[in-house]
Amino acid sequence: MRSPTRSPLARLGATAAAHPWRMLAGWLLILVATVGLAGVIGGETHDNYTVSGAPSQAGADLLAERFPELSGAGARVVVHDRTGNRIDPGVLAEVRSRVERLPDVGDVSEARPSADGDTALISVRYLKPVTDLKGVETIDELRAAAQPARDAGLQVELGGQVVENIQAPSGVAEAIGIVAALIIMVLALGSVVAAGLPLVVALFGLGVGMSVITLMAAVTDISVTAPTVATMVGLGVGIDYALLLVSRFTEGLRRGLSTVDAAAEANATAGASVLVAGSTVLVSLFGMAFAGLPTYTSFGYATFAIVSLVMISAVTLVPALCGLAGRRMLPRKVRRAAAKTTLDAGTAQTTLDAGDAHTTLDARPTRTERWARAVAARPWPVAIAGLVFLLALAAPVLVMRTWPQDASSQPTSNTARVAYDLIADEYGAGANGPLVVAIDLDKVAPDTLPALAERLRATPGVAAVTPPVTNAAGDTAVIFVEPTTGPQDTRTTDLLTTLRAEVLPGGAELTGLVAVFADIVDRLSDRLWVVVAFVVSMSLLLLTVLFRAPVVALKAAAMNLLSVAAAYGVMTAVFQWGWGAELLGLPHAVPVSSFVPILMFAVLFGLSMDYEVFLLSRVRELWLATGDAHGSVVRGLAATGRVITSAAAIMVAVFIGFALDPDITVKMVGVGMAVAVLIDATVVRMLLVPAVMALLGRGNWWIPRWLDRILPTVNVEGGRRPRAAEPAPVPAATTATAGTADREPASPVPSRG
Repeated sequence: MRSPTRSPLARLGATAAAHPWRMLAGWLLILVATVGLAGVIGGETHDNYTVSGAPSQAGADLLAERFPELSGAGARVVVHDRTGNRIDPGVLAEVRSRVERLPDVGDVSEARPSADGDTALISVRYLKPVTDLKGVETIDELRAAAQPARDAGLQVELGGQVVENIQAPSGVAEAIGIVAALIIMVLALGSVVAAGLPLVVALFGLGVGMSVITLMAAVTDISVTAPTVATMVGLGVGIDYALLLVSRFTEGLRRGLSTVDAAAEANATAGASVLVAGSTVLVSLFGMAFAGLPTYTSFGYATFAIVSLVMISAVTLVPALCGLAGRRMLPRKVRRAAAKTTLDAGTAQTTLDAGDAHTTLDARPTRTERWARAVAARPWPVAIAGLVFLLALAAPVLVMRTWPQDASSQPTSNTARVAYDLIADEYGAGANGPLVVAIDLDKVAPDTLPALAERLRATPGVAAVTPPVTNAAGDTAVIFVEPTTGPQDTRTTDLLTTLRAEVLPGGAELTGLVAVFADIVDRLSDRLWVVVAFVVSMSLLLLTVLFRAPVVALKAAAMNLLSVAAAYGVMTAVFQWGWGAELLGLPHAVPVSSFVPILMFAVLFGLSMDYEVFLLSRVRELWLATGDAHGSVVRGLAATGRVITSAAAIMVAVFIGFALDPDITVKMVGVGMAVAVLIDATVVRMLLVPAVMALLGRGNWWIPRWLDRILPTVNVEGGRRPRAAEPAPVPAATTATAGTADREPASPVPSRG
């Protein structure tokens, strides 16, 4: 039995399956070349948190230009005597002297003793921002400089921006995700060969993609966290895309196609869905450019590169590896049964050309098909129940508060967290987040500085104010202000607002880590809606062009917004309310990282469209073949339900693995995306979408004539064309579940270009 499908994707699949070693050799050559280039001319990741136009950035720029000794990243050395005795000043003097001699150090404060003398705080200011320092090596140097205190039997902990923002990669998250994905695929496909193939394909794409990211880092700033997030997304979608192709390939083998023809058909149908789904992810990633922070743009670059390469590897490597494996892709019991029995293709199974998506070895409906019929038979109760459930999950988002992570969010075993707690206990919570007042003395009279310091000291919420410090040129001054509350406390941001609006004169700007964080929160909160509008509008446009169905596109966008909102709500409950924070290695409830909502939205909207495209492609394929709106939904869900749930389970496992990452941003993204994909593949894709499409009936595929004329024709169904004749009859079992409107005789398929 030879497949009639010979679209460009089909020809690519057939060629790859017929000549697999050539395709594998080509990918190996690409992998070796990119890895080699990355090793020779690749760059290093580098964060860029410049907030253009923000008040804190103006203060930071002033210090960088005129007062570099106080402009760079900060670190803290906390020395503590566990016995409660006063610390020997000689030991502290030696530690301070050693720290002063470290590379890139601009200023080291005198040791500040606590009230009882058993703790001392040495503040270090580097000449460079934290993103330009030498990573873990910088922390090792600081730790070595404090060795005399340890030799004296004292406890030494390191804190501050440098220690909080530099972490060594672990690789544990990736390993957990890969192992979990392999186990799920073995259970879903019933064949070790079939299960391992998607993983191999995804790893090829990831290998080349990570090398490309390293090359990109040589010419632009790529965030330190961006490769991890890109790997998270790439691993998930790469396995999903390959799984979809493998499932369609094995379906062809079960129907009697040869290996080459099955690979061709899989690439023409599932491969087209992969390209469409991947394109929606790529379009969504463009939204990060509107976040207003360079680091977000770098997240988009990195993830774009990974997704593009795993998408290409899926439609080229999967058919090649399927060609090598052949019928070993089928479970052993299926191969044994096929060896003993020759099934009649006309009676034992029904092909897609006849409008039936049921392709198992017998004619009995699968569990997924029975589920699809049940949902389509009672669409109103299902739709209402699903909507209420999602709205309940999304409710906590109304009180979500965002704030970048700090040391108080780290596990109690982390040295930065221990230093944070010691400082809070001995000097007050605000000592962990001092505000820096940068004063341009060309605009503020120097003789007014003492009065300004007094006004700052008298402001409610201020615990301490240092005397003004002037640079050597005498044109810039700095005052440090310690709040009474910690960096994450809302009262600290209220104080910052009050100081800017009521206390500081023109020419004086609040900067420092807390002020920068507050400005980042404001910037991202404002830009979130710009990103949402861009991603949703572009996705609507893409789906309308691809499926020629504006109603379906609007429905898809609404469903995706619901699933993202539900994920936000769950994330708020888990992290901000503390419902499970300890299980994730966090000591207590923490605000949602301000970097997460936009990042999650851009990525999740694209990933949610993946499953929408997988389902809609099959439903539309059946609709074009039969003209039966109701039956195509039932059979489309029956054909794709198992693949979608298996793919979702794999992606959830990958994301949960990343929830164990020590970086809090990665942890939150992992949890949020795991929840979103789980919700999307179950409640949305298996309940809401089929229920709403069953309610809409033929209205799903309505398109205004003027729009039908101007839209380009994009064939997503692998070469199939609408039938001009009357549609094929719907099987009785399916017709029985149809609504009143769909019991009428089907009319010819309307024009779809």
